[in-house]
Amino acid sequence: MDVKRVADLGPADRRALFERDAGVEAVRGTARDIVDRVREEGDVALREYASEFDGVAVGNLDVTDDAARAAEAIDDDLREHIERAAANVREFHERQVPEDWRREFSPGRELGRRFRPIERVGVYVPGGAAAYPSSALMGVVPATVAGVEHVAVATPPAETINPVTLAAIHLAGADAVYQVGGAQAIAALAYGTETVTAVQKVVGPGNKWVTAAKAEVRDEVEIDFLAGPSEVLVLADGTATPEFVAADLLAQAEHDPESAVVAVTDDDATGEAIAEAVEAGIDERERGDVIRESLANDASGVFLARSMSEAVLFAEEYAAEHLSIQAEDDEALLERITNAGSVFLGPYTPVAAGDYASGTNHVLPTDGGARVFGGLSVETFLRSTTVQRLSREGLADLRGTVTTLARTEGLEAHAASIEARFADDSDEARFTDDGTEDEHDEHDECGEDENADAE
Repeated sequence: MDVKRVADLGPADRRALFERDAGVEAVRGTARDIVDRVREEGDVALREYASEFDGVAVGNLDVTDDAARAAEAIDDDLREHIERAAANVREFHERQVPEDWRREFSPGRELGRRFRPIERVGVYVPGGAAAYPSSALMGVVPATVAGVEHVAVATPPAETINPVTLAAIHLAGADAVYQVGGAQAIAALAYGTETVTAVQKVVGPGNKWVTAAKAEVRDEVEIDFLAGPSEVLVLADGTATPEFVAADLLAQAEHDPESAVVAVTDDDATGEAIAEAVEAGIDERERGDVIRESLANDASGVFLARSMSEAVLFAEEYAAEHLSIQAEDDEALLERITNAGSVFLGPYTPVAAGDYASGTNHVLPTDGGARVFGGLSVETFLRSTTVQRLSREGLADLRGTVTTLARTEGLEAHAASIEARFADDSDEARFTDDGTEDEHDEHDECGEDENADAE
């Protein structure tokens, strides 16, 4: 694994590191064609694409019952672990559910906010013949916690869809499961077909075809975000255990040849030891070929910083999906970090724990997306509505401000909608131009009435 000094990085090196490209643009045109055809032809297109891309002759697209049977059929021990992971994810996400609130900010001005779930959501779960139960949990569980009425899952077809993935989808609480993958799955969820119910939002990780399709449909339905290959950056000082750091790099590198794995340290000896441990561990891993390709990625490497401050600046610019901090004062370093999808503190918090069972969500921003947004959460499946109630007194207090600003903007009808509430003569006498009650006028009127009575 390459070891470079941060100070020696040239413009091309920096572009590769900090302007990472998931390869989505290269397939946008083809993905657009797939999306358009599914929108027009529905199930026919889904079955033909399953044959073309997955080599599978699909009969029933709806495999909801198969998922329920798989949950009963899998090994009891495996089911128990899936259920435990699901419980941890559920517990963490339940803490994210916001409460409706309303309060009086000033006399007669009551404002609030309420939260309601989206009715129909689609979750993409990679898989087919491979098993990705964790992706099912991360997408479906937060949606159910949020209260989504209909959670549909699309997962790639296979001669026999992996029963572990199907079981996890069912145990997570999905309402419908369809065997359809790739760009065509995103189109089916977005627009609906004879079999697939259209949803309002599509979430979940996938390859560049899935991501490109999400980019195509986002004008019609909401999406979570455009995610690329997996990433990890480890901030390590001289106290870090090189073998632990290397293990985390190898773990993320086995995801995909385009995965990006980085370690940054201010200790030269630690940096060299990390690189050596990575090289020594490659051949011990079953997916060694994938790992080697990932390590050769221009966005991967071990980097030597002149100080931990420089290392933090590097991490901030990189904005990694997963950020591991293996350093003596990890909390102090965390305080200086803003841009990261998920942070893992200490030597005994491997990223893999978050990938599966610690409870946090592993659907996270990549390609620097952590600079501007976070990962999948309960809020992803909610919409908020503001609520307000003004009394006559409350509106009077705002009267002058609203009418002045409305007329400044040339929107006379806006001002008139306020003034209509104070149209009669008594109101005109009682309120000044700024909407506040004129005590002087009220006193004068009372005095005149008293004089009239005396006469």
